[in-house]
Amino acid sequence: MIAFGNSKAGDDSNPQTPNERDRNKMNLDDVIQRYANGGPLLVYATAEIPEEHARKPIGPGEWTLAELVAHLVDSDLNGAERMKRVIAEDNPTLLAYDETAWAKHLDYADTPIDEAVALFAANRKWMTRVLKTLPEEAFARKGTHSETGPLTLAALLAKYVGHLDHHLRFLYGKRSNLGCAVPPRYTAQ
Repeated sequence: MIAFGNSKAGDDSNPQTPNERDRNKMNLDDVIQRYANGGPLLVYATAEIPEEHARKPIGPGEWTLAELVAHLVDSDLNGAERMKRVIAEDNPTLLAYDETAWAKHLDYADTPIDEAVALFAANRKWMTRVLKTLPEEAFARKGTHSETGPLTLAALLAKYVGHLDHHLRFLYGKRSNLGCAVPPRYTAQ
């Protein structure tokens, strides 16, 4: 079984949270399915957001709904590129990026939510297809992140599953505070 709980390859020195321990217990098929669930889940979570609410700054967090969704898309596209490098190359360098600079200079504020969600869903569908073709030992392959060091494919996959769930909490909270709440759903459901 592949370990999904550690963010760094071979680093067992950090104590794990209960969520990380639960991720460690999951099998590979479960984690890939949670990743695959992300596309339809973001479609659900952003359905019928009134246009006047998409760019309204409200907590939790600092970003508007449009900025939050744009961040999710760019992060997921970066994640897919990192996973592809780890799959196809020997110990590739995985470059960090400045999410604040991206939000400011890539016009996250005016992101059309429906277009961003469609791109996110398509990316998840494409990467799920790739991930399902791999043998289990491929998930132990490593790349070296420019800031955090060695990461396995398994750790990257778990990171992007968790990243969506992390930001969905903000998205659902913002929707509630804007008066357009939907019942929360996450990748594990």
